[in-house]
Amino acid sequence: METWFYEVVSIDGDYANLRRTDIESNDLKLVARALLPAEILEGSKLKYELMQYELIG
Repeated sequence: METWFYEVVSIDGDYANLRRTDIESNDLKLVARALLPAEILEGSKLKYELMQYELIG
């Protein structure tokens, strides 16, 4: 089982741009907001594990 950590860089309507924080990367991942916790804001920290995003900060 792998775990990845992300930061919400920006929110644009029904989508959010996420950047991995557990590795050195400038790539952004576009994710539908329906897959993310409803209370996210720009700058929120997320953990992705078992095909689910969890708000951690």
